[in-house]
Amino acid sequence: MLEPVWSLFGAPQLAAGFWVPDRADAYPGGKDAKDLENDQDPFVVPYGARCRRIGGRVTIRKVEEPMRYDNDAKQMKFEVLLRVAQLAYAGDLEEKSDSIPYDIIPGRVARFRCCVYREREILRERVILARGKHLPTNPDGSGTVTVLPAACEGCPINRFTVTANCQRCMAKKCVAACPFGAITVTGSGAYIDPAKCKECGRCAAACPYNAISDTMRPCLRSCPVDAITMDENKQASIKYERCIGCGACTMDCPFGAISDTSSIVEVIEQLKGKKQVYAMFAPAIEGQFGTATVGMLKAALKKLGFDDSFEVALGADAVAQHEAHELKEAIQTGRKMTTSCCPAFFTMIKKHFPKLIPNISSTVSPMTATARYVKYLHPHALTVFIGPCIAKKQEIQHVKDSADYVLTFEELAAMFKAQNVDPMEMADDVQDGSVYGKGFAQSGGVSGAVMEVLDEEGFEMPVTCRKCMGAKECKKALIAMNAGKMPENIIEGMACPGGCLDGPAAVDTLQKVVKNRSKLLPKADKRTITENVLEHGFDKIKMDDL
Repeated sequence: MLEPVWSLFGAPQLAAGFWVPDRADAYPGGKDAKDLENDQDPFVVPYGARCRRIGGRVTIRKVEEPMRYDNDAKQMKFEVLLRVAQLAYAGDLEEKSDSIPYDIIPGRVARFRCCVYREREILRERVILARGKHLPTNPDGSGTVTVLPAACEGCPINRFTVTANCQRCMAKKCVAACPFGAITVTGSGAYIDPAKCKECGRCAAACPYNAISDTMRPCLRSCPVDAITMDENKQASIKYERCIGCGACTMDCPFGAISDTSSIVEVIEQLKGKKQVYAMFAPAIEGQFGTATVGMLKAALKKLGFDDSFEVALGADAVAQHEAHELKEAIQTGRKMTTSCCPAFFTMIKKHFPKLIPNISSTVSPMTATARYVKYLHPHALTVFIGPCIAKKQEIQHVKDSADYVLTFEELAAMFKAQNVDPMEMADDVQDGSVYGKGFAQSGGVSGAVMEVLDEEGFEMPVTCRKCMGAKECKKALIAMNAGKMPENIIEGMACPGGCLDGPAAVDTLQKVVKNRSKLLPKADKRTITENVLEHGFDKIKMDDL
C-alpha cells in the first residue's frame, strides 16, 4: 500500500498515477464495497483525487493540489510556524527548537541569500518571534511588528537619481535646492552623489523637467504614517510612536524582513492544559480555507483542542446595533463619527489625529464584544481570537475584557497542518452570525450592517457614510474631518485596501477568497441583526469602552 501524500492541512491524498489494487475505496462511480472485495483489477488514481467512503459506497473526489505560497518569504514564515507548532504539540520545543533552521535549510547550498549561514540566522530570528519572544529591534515588545535584522537587505538603491530627461539647464534649480551639496552638473547633466544625499527630495521637487526619479524602498512606500526610517546602516527601523500596526510593511517587504510576534506556543500550551479554551474566528475566515463552511471550521478547531468556537460575526451583529444607536444620537446632535472596529484605523486616530478621539465610536470591536459574550457564558474560560489581522495583537493589550490571545490565519493554518487536520473533511453545518455580521470582513460591510439596523428600526433621517478602503484613504478622510470639511455623517475606516479579507496574515489571495465566499455566503440564513442580537442576549453584555 502506498503512503499518502499530505496536503497543507493534513488530509491524505493518494499519489497520482499509482496502482492501489487492494483498496475498495479506490474506485470511482460509487461501486459497493462488497462488490470490490474480490475485484482484482487495479485502479489508477487520477491526479488530484481523494478517496472517501460515504455510507456503504465509495467515491473519489477531486481536491486541490497541496497549497504553497507563491511568496517565498511567506512560505518560510509558514514553515517556521509549522515546525514550532509541531514541537509545541509534542512537548519538544525547548529541546529541539535550535534545529529548526537546519531542518528547513540543510546542506551548504543557499536558496535565496548569499549563504546558508545568513539564511539560517534569518530563520533563527523567525523562530524567536514564532515562540513569542522579542528581537533587539523591539526589545520590550511594544510594537506589533518587528524588523528582522538579518533579513533586512538594506535595499542598496539610490532613492533619487537623475534621468535622461535632464536638459543641463542654466537655472540649476536642483543644485540650489540641495542643502547638502550632493548635486553637481557635469557635461552629461546633473549628478547626485549618493554619499552626500540625505534623500530629502528637494531636488526632485525643484526640477522643472521632472528629471529626477524617486525610487522609494518598499517598506517606506507602504507605510501610511511614515513610521519607517533607515538607520545609519541603511537598515529599516520602526518608529513605534508613529506605527499603527497595520502590517502593510510586512506584506510589501520583498524579503519578508518585517514580521509579527506569535502567540502560537502559548495557545497550544493552553490547549494542552486544563482550562476551557474557546476560539473566536473573524468573519473573514469564510473563503480562506477553500469552501470550508462555518460548521466544518468549528469541527476542525475542536480537533485542535478547543472546547468550542464562536463566529465573531455574532459580535459584529451586536456592534452594528450598538453603533447604529450611537449614530442616531450623533446625527441628531450634529456630531461626526468614525467606526471603531479596525484597530489600525483606531490607532491612526489616537496617534495622528488626537483632536478626533471624541469622534470615535465608543462601541467595542466585534472581537471584544464576542470575547465578553463568551466570558459571560463561561466566566473562567480563555478566549482566542483568530483572524487575518496583526493589529488585533495590539488591541488586546489596551482593551479591557477583550480576547486573551490572538492568532492569525497563518498561525491557524500551521496548527491545522501540525495536527493533520483538514477543515474540508469535517462535518457541516451551523451559523452564529447574520449575513450582515459576516459582511464586516469586506470594505463597506460595517456601514452596511449599521444601515441595515437603522432600516430595521425605521430610522428615517438621511444617513451618509464615507467608506475608506486602505489606510491612505482613511488618512485623507481624517484630514478632511479634522479640518471640518467632511460632509458625511460617519467614516468607515479599514486599514487594509481589500478590507479584512486582504489582511496581512491571510492565507489566500483576495481574488480566491472572494470567489470562495461567493459560494458560501448565499447559503447563510436570512436572520436579521435585531433578531440575532436579541436571541443571544447581548443586552447583558457591555458594548462600549467608556
